[in-house]
Amino acid sequence: MSFERSIKSLARMAALLLALFSMSAMAAGDVARGADLADTCKGCHFIPNYKNAFPVYKVPKIGGQNEEYILAALKGYSSGERTHPTMTGQAATLNDQDLLDVAAYLASLGAPRTQDATGPVSDKIATCSACHGERGISPMGMYPNLAGQHHSYLEHALASYRDGTRKNPIMTGFASALSEDDIKAIVAYFSSQKGLFTPAL
Repeated sequence: MSFERSIKSLARMAALLLALFSMSAMAAGDVARGADLADTCKGCHFIPNYKNAFPVYKVPKIGGQNEEYILAALKGYSSGERTHPTMTGQAATLNDQDLLDVAAYLASLGAPRTQDATGPVSDKIATCSACHGERGISPMGMYPNLAGQHHSYLEHALASYRDGTRKNPIMTGFASALSEDDIKAIVAYFSSQKGLFTPAL
């Protein structure tokens, strides 16, 4: 499939997902209860530059991340759409209300710390911006904010979508059309923006 056809397919799927999400309001989570449940998150995500052991990449920043996306990511680990030994184990212990509460708490830690976008914008980056925002701050809560995310984590995530170890029809279609140089440019741009942060313990 050509890159142009991949983009058209991506746009169609994004529109469908947006329609599905807009048809059902997300239930409210309990922030205080989520704070208790999220104690185990702090051992990795609240430590600046903490690294995953294998493969080696920095554990993602979650301060300033969208609540809907956090919930979707946790459900992805619970369902097997995403695989990571620690995250899969953690998500498996949480029921639907627990997931809502944890997502609500993590989203309550603060908004992204933004600035004007910097750096050159290629066609591939412009395509990412359709869902993730020009600066990497998504205008739609179901998509993750990318601005300021660790370089190594973004690289790992794109590689996982490309090789199928992380499953998502939109991202798989997009990532499969990227060259190594494309990935380097995308990762360098979004990781250099200001936005996500590591919450303080």
